[in-house]
Amino acid sequence: MRKLGMNELRKEYLNFFGSKKNHTVLKSFSLIPEDDDSLLLINAGMAPLKKYFTGEKKMKNNRATSSQRCIRTGDIERVGITERHGTFFEMLGNFSFGDYFKREAIHWAFEFLTENLEIDKDLLWVSVYEKDDEAYKIWNEEIGLSKDRILRFGKEDNFWELEVGPCGPDSEIFVDRGVEKAIDENDNKPGNDDSDRFMEVWNLVFTQFNKNINKEYTPLLHPNIDTGMGLERMAMVLQNKDNIFEIDVNQNIIREIEELSNKKYKENKKDDISIRVIADHAKAMTFMVSDGIQPSNEKRGYVLRRLIRRAFRHGKLLGIEGEFLSSVIEYVIDSYKDEYDELVDRKDKIISVIKKEEANFQNTIDSGLDILNEYIKDLRENNKDTLDGEDAFKLYDTYGFPLDLTKEILTENNLKVDTKEFDKQMENQRNLARNARKSDAGWSLDSINIDEFDKTEFVGYDDLEVKANIIGLFDDKEKVSFIKEGNKGIVISDKTSFYAEGGGQVADTGLIITGSAKAKVYNVQKKNEIIIHYVEVIDGDLNLAKADFIVDKERRLDITRNHTATHLLDQALRNILNEDVKQAGSLVDEEKLRFDFTYPNALSDDEIEKIENEINEKIRQQLKVKKEIMPYKESEKLGAIGLFEDKYKDMVRVVSIDDYSIELCGGCHVNNSSEVLMFKILQESSAASGIRRIEAITGRKVYEYLNSNLGLINVVSKALKTNPKNILLKAESLNEEIKNLKSDIQKLKEFNEKDVYKDIENEVQDANGIKLLVHKFENEDLDTLRNFEERIKEKYKDLIVVFATVNNDKIVFTASVSDSLTNRYNAGKIVKEVSKITGGNGGGKKNFAQAGGKDISKLDEALKKVYELI
Repeated sequence: MRKLGMNELRKEYLNFFGSKKNHTVLKSFSLIPEDDDSLLLINAGMAPLKKYFTGEKKMKNNRATSSQRCIRTGDIERVGITERHGTFFEMLGNFSFGDYFKREAIHWAFEFLTENLEIDKDLLWVSVYEKDDEAYKIWNEEIGLSKDRILRFGKEDNFWELEVGPCGPDSEIFVDRGVEKAIDENDNKPGNDDSDRFMEVWNLVFTQFNKNINKEYTPLLHPNIDTGMGLERMAMVLQNKDNIFEIDVNQNIIREIEELSNKKYKENKKDDISIRVIADHAKAMTFMVSDGIQPSNEKRGYVLRRLIRRAFRHGKLLGIEGEFLSSVIEYVIDSYKDEYDELVDRKDKIISVIKKEEANFQNTIDSGLDILNEYIKDLRENNKDTLDGEDAFKLYDTYGFPLDLTKEILTENNLKVDTKEFDKQMENQRNLARNARKSDAGWSLDSINIDEFDKTEFVGYDDLEVKANIIGLFDDKEKVSFIKEGNKGIVISDKTSFYAEGGGQVADTGLIITGSAKAKVYNVQKKNEIIIHYVEVIDGDLNLAKADFIVDKERRLDITRNHTATHLLDQALRNILNEDVKQAGSLVDEEKLRFDFTYPNALSDDEIEKIENEINEKIRQQLKVKKEIMPYKESEKLGAIGLFEDKYKDMVRVVSIDDYSIELCGGCHVNNSSEVLMFKILQESSAASGIRRIEAITGRKVYEYLNSNLGLINVVSKALKTNPKNILLKAESLNEEIKNLKSDIQKLKEFNEKDVYKDIENEVQDANGIKLLVHKFENEDLDTLRNFEERIKEKYKDLIVVFATVNNDKIVFTASVSDSLTNRYNAGKIVKEVSKITGGNGGGKKNFAQAGGKDISKLDEALKKVYELI
């Protein structure tokens, strides 16, 4: 068995399939899925390639290989505890998109393992689906594995499928790591997920069926191969390490954590878990931030925030004070820079984002300690010794406080925690995560069979009307000879002028007219190079015949203006923001354009104005817009900007706006920048964490926008009884007048409140050695209540104030406790208990809190409760 470093193993694998087996070598896609709302993060090697498996996209070579960076957090609690669970990992894979199949996949996997990695054949075990006799025979009769080392398992273990869509059996390959790693004497073959002896290193998925909604399986005409080998896991086997955290690329990372914590790895099991968690999470957060993800409270940003905070918490458990992750990240970047040189370029940004999140979390973890101390106080007051598991989970899930730290602090106070209830809550969360992960994993195919049709010729760049032959009709996804008037269906033709939705541009609409029928085209999609028209027949019955395909011209012109404007906008953003701005999605329709891009901050008014001015200047310069088909390598020399997938096309379409903008694009564009007419940004906002969004309009929509605003100005000027030129002066004058009137009202109110204050002050009484004031108001606002509280607290040192006011049949309670009393009394608890009586709830800090109430009839009873509590 060769002892390869992880980086060497990656190169060996990619070279084997790339050079020796003629696969296109793909560079790892970003962790952010592209045009795939079903996935939060890339979690498998095949995930970015779904559309290649379905045939929606094509590569020049129908076989590919990659080492894909992935993030999985479904089993995050097992990270650091088991040998092979990690949130960040790389998946080695070789893929066939209808090219080779089962025999080649099995033979090549065996060849790579036994010849390139020099793993003894006698150490290999495999599993196959119990009904997959073909795979069994290949392993036994052609590869030569003995029957006792080929295990047949059922669907649950060796059949990959979703609710609907492509599916098929798989074959897993295991390496026997030696009897000394066995759990017990029965651990003598694969099948036990907890076994450290038999390590699954490779899974070969044979996608050969399509499963429909009725759970019927039909063979695919072009079966696919999807394989996955865990890079870290394979490196662990080759290097004979105990777990994935001890392979070569992690050594310097772990040494840095040892240095920071003054703890030695492999001396204390509890410390080892924390060290592994930090090492793993540091890698995950480094790549996530590098790919443009920012910490937030939703979606990808929440995953990143959780990883940063979890690593920080484990640093605290190790005794590391303050921020430390940036030091660890330096070593992560150094370990991965050979394959991912972009990490070096983005190093400062990565460290900046993570340091900021660490600083924020320092306050959060301190808040968790305050809440836990409150729980401890309650337990003692109620003579209890066990913290409710639900409270412990709330501390963990809401405040980011780890169970280990909760248990540790409770133990110091001779208390314990209900871990069974905590585990129950945790399992509920895990199930939600697993279900989400299952639904995220696959792709779907339309059930119509269009394999019999040839590629549709698209002529719509230049011709918006064309005569073509209707060669296929579908009604309710079944092939038919005609579609009745009033029904909807699908039309396939030999050529078309209709643009199919793609590249951010919406589909064309229009009409299909034959000698006997007329159909309205409301959507157009593309599948396997075949253009599919979704139609509603509005006159006559639509038959297989020659037809006129007529695109809605005005709508198409509006779309093309907006599409060309997105290219102008993309370049203007790069010029003006002077950052590594990258497109993160777009939508172009007849109404507006929407453009998402990576950028950490909101744009200033000045930046927005500069962007608008530059684009409108380019429009006025009447720049020629060229569209050319050329080899991809030639487009690279021109400096054309393109998406990742463009690298794997032989010929590409290049759209250049003079020498200002050059991009790879299959969309529809104007012929001269002047045709865009005018560009106006309507809104700049956040689309997601680290992603900004610009919405803008062009052409006649700008004209409509200006007319609408001028109309509004005229209406407002009439209402203000002034002319449009003086609107601003009139508004400023009115604001000043309102300000003066408010001041007069406040003076009158304060004069009136003097007597009210005296009456309230007379209600202050002694209670349990302190001063207590309880009072009920009618129709007073919170500002007035707070004003009274502050004035009375200035006069009395040890004071508790509880107020209630009724407004619009709703009750609002406030409680205020002098700082000198917060060690004995808690405003949050007082107001919570009082509001409960009226069917309300609330809480807050020790010195001030507020709550709501519903049942006004019980208000007096609730206020009496204050005296009992004190």
